[in-house]
Amino acid sequence: MAGPYRPPGSLFIVIDVTDASFERDVLERSDQVPVVVDLWAPWCGPCRTLGPILEQVVESTGGAVELVKVNVDDNPRVAATFQVQSIPAVYALRERKVVDGFIGALPEAQVAEFVARLAPAPSEADRLLSKGDEQSLRQALELEHDHPGAVLALARVLLDRGDSAGALELLARIPETAQSRQLGAEARLVASQVDVPADGVDALLDSLLERVKDDEAARQEYLDLLETLPAGDPRAGTYRKALASRLF
Repeated sequence: MAGPYRPPGSLFIVIDVTDASFERDVLERSDQVPVVVDLWAPWCGPCRTLGPILEQVVESTGGAVELVKVNVDDNPRVAATFQVQSIPAVYALRERKVVDGFIGALPEAQVAEFVARLAPAPSEADRLLSKGDEQSLRQALELEHDHPGAVLALARVLLDRGDSAGALELLARIPETAQSRQLGAEARLVASQVDVPADGVDALLDSLLERVKDDEAARQEYLDLLETLPAGDPRAGTYRKALASRLF
């Protein structure tokens, strides 16, 4: 048996948006922060070139801008919404409206200019966040109690030293996002000292699935484990469908 479950990965998360999640993860989220939508497909070579550049540039904003990806082959409704005719196609939304966009794989300098037009001028809290150390993060939150980037970064610091309660208390300050959902799920798993079997998380999910209908704690643990799977992991969809079949 392993120790408390701690998935690998960075604080920065790129969400894979579907037709079903577009309203929540793009339109609703754009009311809080500019959202960049990367429309791509696995067979598209320029998409594979542009994707890492977008991720790097958006990550450098420290949460001032967020990035989502849409596989147009699997999500025709989203593709139709943007009237996609060629990919890669990138659009920026603010307050549910498209405010900028481009087609094709631009070089990094032009991508950086595109993202810079979306990000607001950095505040003192933003500058403190960029330092990344705990003292600076706490100072940032003294200036802005609910600064999303500082909340997420400090929650990660607390989680890494085992303070799951402190992390959850911090996360309650901000609206739910993909990042906060993942950190919250990890915090609950750490607090519960969840042990992952030697043969991996799949075995634990299979075991919990037998109990999710009548055991609320098992159901929450199951959902939290799904939340901590890597972005794009096909097991997430498979296990969510299995959960739905058990509950309904």
